[in-house]
Amino acid sequence: MEAPITVDRLRFLIYSFKEKLWVKPLGFCMLSLIVVFVAKIADGTSLAEHIPEIKAESVETLLSIMASSMMVIATFSAGTMVNAYASASQSSTPRSLSLIISDDVSQNALSVFIGAFIYSAVALTAISHTFFNEAGLFILFCLTCLTFAMVILTFIRWVDSVARLGRVGSTILKVEKATQRAIENRIKSPCLGAVPSGEVSQSKIKGQGTHPVFSQRVGYIQLIDIARIQQWASENDAFVIVNMLPGEFVTPDKVLAYVNRKDDVESIEQAYTISEERSFEADPRFGFVVLAEIASRALSPAINDHGTAISIISSVTRLLLLWKNSETTLPAEDELKREDYQYDRVSVPELSIQDLFDDAYTSISRDGAANIEVAIHIQKSLNAISNCFDKSSGFSESATHFATQSFKRSEQALAFSDDIERLRKCINQSSD
Repeated sequence: MEAPITVDRLRFLIYSFKEKLWVKPLGFCMLSLIVVFVAKIADGTSLAEHIPEIKAESVETLLSIMASSMMVIATFSAGTMVNAYASASQSSTPRSLSLIISDDVSQNALSVFIGAFIYSAVALTAISHTFFNEAGLFILFCLTCLTFAMVILTFIRWVDSVARLGRVGSTILKVEKATQRAIENRIKSPCLGAVPSGEVSQSKIKGQGTHPVFSQRVGYIQLIDIARIQQWASENDAFVIVNMLPGEFVTPDKVLAYVNRKDDVESIEQAYTISEERSFEADPRFGFVVLAEIASRALSPAINDHGTAISIISSVTRLLLLWKNSETTLPAEDELKREDYQYDRVSVPELSIQDLFDDAYTSISRDGAANIEVAIHIQKSLNAISNCFDKSSGFSESATHFATQSFKRSEQALAFSDDIERLRKCINQSSD
């Protein structure tokens, strides 16, 4: 019996399809073919007795205008999108390209233009062979007018969007929203619905984790199908200890999981979706990496745009504080038993808070160490996080650690003593 498709896997599949530029245009092409033949259905009804007469020449004229213009517009829109993708790769980071390609407005515009062209070409061919009677011509005329209106509205909306497509500010917002989705999903299922590794006793790890599972594939983990692992564990009366999280790099020497048997572990290895690139959907850390890359590029001597780096520090602060908002909604760990988890035969390690801060702040504090504005905003960001979380929490401890680390970098990089004193005041104010 196949494992059920989980919400996480379904969400990942939908996200993967959104990254494919051909999916929506293909869907609109199929829809345009169906719409043409829908008009023929009206010829088999008594609708012709109640509608005004529409000449085939007038419908043919409208369709000819649409057919001659839509392919030009579709070609123009595709060229504009390609230029925006190239601009995004150069001005921000190539890792953000998948988010820009999945932009709904651009994909919808290209799909509507290509679909309108296919519709007009097929409808013209049908009219030239006298395929429609009076009722069919009337319905086709209405559908053509509706298509014209859709094309015009789509074009206007697309022009407004394409002006910002690929720009740094727009890219930052897309990365932040994608990271926010991943964080919110991880907050709902901190360990992907499985038992946290900390909940599993050391004796159970030794007793049921004696045999490691390796992968012959090399790449990044994009998704772990926990439901498939749970089913395998139930059928084999086992407990699986997942050793790697989405976003980690897999090589044949890395242990994916630990099980209590040597044979029939192919299902465990196949439950991991491994690819050449990381994915935003199930990997909250990847969003912080991409944001830090954009900030580092903005701080390079060739660009020297500290305003972008400051904007990204604000985004990172908002994202990290999402965990603060979830503290009161999640049940305490000591109130949960192993049976309370959705996948009680699988344990998954929790996301490392230290790694989150390292992804978000290390490269920005290193590349912006000599920029007093960036250094001050890093201190303010980390101070806010430290103050918002409980002092004993991992977030507060990591924020304090990286604030000290960032100050030491800036203290060595800044040449003006007054700037160092300003930065030291930020540290003192936070400690007070």
